Amino acid sequence: MTTPTAPARLGNAGLYVLLAGQLLPLIDFSIVNVALATIAESFAASASELALLVAAYGVAFAVCLALGGRLGDRLGRRHVFRLGIALFGVSSLMCGLADSLTMLLGARTLQGVAAALIVPQVLATIHAGLTGAAHSRAIGFFGAIGGLAFVIGQVLGGYLVSADIAGSGWRSVFLINPPLCLLVLAGTTRFLPESPRTQAIHIDVPGTLLLTATVLCLLLPLALGPAAHWSWPYIALLTAVPPLLAALWIAERRQEQRGLMPLLPPALLRLPSIRFGIWLGLVFFSCWSGFMFVLALALQAGAGLEPRQSGDVFIALGAAYFVASLRSAWLVGRIGVLPTLLVGCLIQMSGLLALMTTLHGVWPHPGVLNLMPSTIIIGIGQAFIVSSFLRIGLADVAIEHAGAGSSLLSTVQQTAFGLGSALLGALFAHQLQLAGSHLDALLAGLTGELCLMLLLSAGTLLYYRRHQRLRRLTRHRRVCTE
Repeated sequence: MTTPTAPARLGNAGLYVLLAGQLLPLIDFSIVNVALATIAESFAASASELALLVAAYGVAFAVCLALGGRLGDRLGRRHVFRLGIALFGVSSLMCGLADSLTMLLGARTLQGVAAALIVPQVLATIHAGLTGAAHSRAIGFFGAIGGLAFVIGQVLGGYLVSADIAGSGWRSVFLINPPLCLLVLAGTTRFLPESPRTQAIHIDVPGTLLLTATVLCLLLPLALGPAAHWSWPYIALLTAVPPLLAALWIAERRQEQRGLMPLLPPALLRLPSIRFGIWLGLVFFSCWSGFMFVLALALQAGAGLEPRQSGDVFIALGAAYFVASLRSAWLVGRIGVLPTLLVGCLIQMSGLLALMTTLHGVWPHPGVLNLMPSTIIIGIGQAFIVSSFLRIGLADVAIEHAGAGSSLLSTVQQTAFGLGSALLGALFAHQLQLAGSHLDALLAGLTGELCLMLLLSAGTLLYYRRHQRLRRLTRHRRVCTE
């Protein structure tokens, strides 16, 4: 086992290279959704096959995140980041050249694996290479990239497919990636410092297999179950999740007791900040993905907007999210991270109420302009919540566990994305069946999100009060000792 050494400081140029690398896999979530219709025409794909195409990337991404974070801790984060970028470029080229749906599915799965190698290194390198105000500023940039990636994906995807450059059609949304990957690789070599290896190389095989099985059994049914009308195999997969989680916890504790480094160190889960961060991520990102799903579905199926018009509705939200993320470090510096989280929850709930009121008044003719005020408010609230999630989740994580901590939070985020679409989507479908109105179904979905946000606010307030009591107790003990 090697002795950890202080990591090299991350400069501005290195930070921008990391963020550019982070942007690539995040854009691919939304840019492909815009191209699904033309992909279906090319390969005569069914709705189930399209759902599998979307799930292949997201599930592979979520399954491999923890392993990607651990490899960064062991082999060096710059090395694994470069490997991920190179693999992402190659797999994107394979997607663009695919001549069958099977080849496209395989290449999309490989893209997801590459994304899982990239993303944990970004947050872990920021956590290990920066401190104080520079760290807070970088976290703000990291959060801002999420909103920027969503806007770029929606707008760029629609433009590329519509432009049909050189007859490439949907293929252009993948072929744009390899040149960008080459640029990021060049910047990585010059500007990104290497992190020291903190442990001898050891792969936690039981933990890796059990985590893979757990995530697959959760995300595959959530992604494909609705299209299959929740047939018994998908129900069986979901029921396997709790025992798999229990087996994972036992296996990781055994690894820890034997003096080996587990894939998901139980020591991390003993940190109150990590446990609260997991709960926060599950609730909020379920809200986020469910909101995007039901609003886009209602705007297209109920109000008759084209996919590109529906995507334009989210541009103001994404822009507001980006700007507010950049200002989150200032707000955290003024009032603290937990109060910032509470402010974000209040702003988010205000935006949801404003959106519900607006939809009730303008339906069935919603558009970019009449929805813009409420979506801007929602974007600001989301930005403060996400930036707080990142700051809280990594607050007490040691540098040698930075990769494991960041990949754990990213895995929670990806899992919640699948969970939210399934939960609020089911509520939407149930109300649509009862009332027959897309507006009523959408309002029911937004009401469900509002209830989850109230739960999140109440939990945050309880955690904040507990945190304040612990700080007062620690201060009192220090005074008594002195």
